Amino acid sequence: MNKKNKITVQGTEITVISEKDNDYISLTDMANAKEGQARAADIIKNWIRTRTTLEFLGTWEQLYNPDFKVVEFDHFKMQAGLPSFVLSTSEWIEKTNATGIYVKQGKYGGTFAHKDIAFEFGSAISSVFRLFLIKEFQRLKEDEAHTKSLEWNLQRTLSKINYRIHTDAIKDKIIPKIVSREQTMFVYANEADLLNVALFGKTAKEWRDENPDDKGNIRDYASLEQLVVLSNMESINALLIRQGLPQGERLVQLNGVAITQMHSLKSNRDLKKL
Repeated sequence: MNKKNKITVQGTEITVISEKDNDYISLTDMANAKEGQARAADIIKNWIRTRTTLEFLGTWEQLYNPDFKVVEFDHFKMQAGLPSFVLSTSEWIEKTNATGIYVKQGKYGGTFAHKDIAFEFGSAISSVFRLFLIKEFQRLKEDEAHTKSLEWNLQRTLSKINYRIHTDAIKDKIIPKIVSREQTMFVYANEADLLNVALFGKTAKEWRDENPDDKGNIRDYASLEQLVVLSNMESINALLIRQGLPQGERLVQLNGVAITQMHSLKSNRDLKKL
């Protein structure tokens, strides 16, 4: 799936489309920075017909496109510089089977070029514009790489945590206490308190009575490990409710989940990365 981004170069918004490992930049947007939208097509057409541009495009295609038609390229290059020589982007693509440039139709279409070619086209706008274009594009890719790294690290950390929850049985001093028989007999009307008792061993009201000077509620003072387990318990409780289990039975099962997972998480170094 293609990914579309926008960068702003000297006040002009330019579209960048990422396709697999390649990035294509809108030459149409870039041309608008020089003459305005009405002249964008002419600017691109005048640029592509010069010998310098054709040599650059032909060399790029020969490096990266095994299906490039070199004979047709040579024909265009021989005509370059003649007053009568005219070449459109579509003709260049059709005749040479070029892949470095393509034309996208529609309301948000235009002429797009591989970043290498787009940077070269930037000189047709101005040397300063080209420099800022490269700078903004690099900033975009750095931001994308940083975001991707954060997402990967988070997913990796969560994966390790879940693995430990299912496989570890490491003992620890700070784990929830087993619920009493009296608690299992009590019918909790509030599902939130069902989770509170399973994990913390007390209801929200019981905690408030014990901590009258503290602000917030029992969950505001939970550890990171407890919050992770609480999130898991919410999903499990929803599943148990769908299965029709009464609250007393669910309390026992959720308490067992809390004990097992807290055993694992309290000694899990990966959790600290969060």
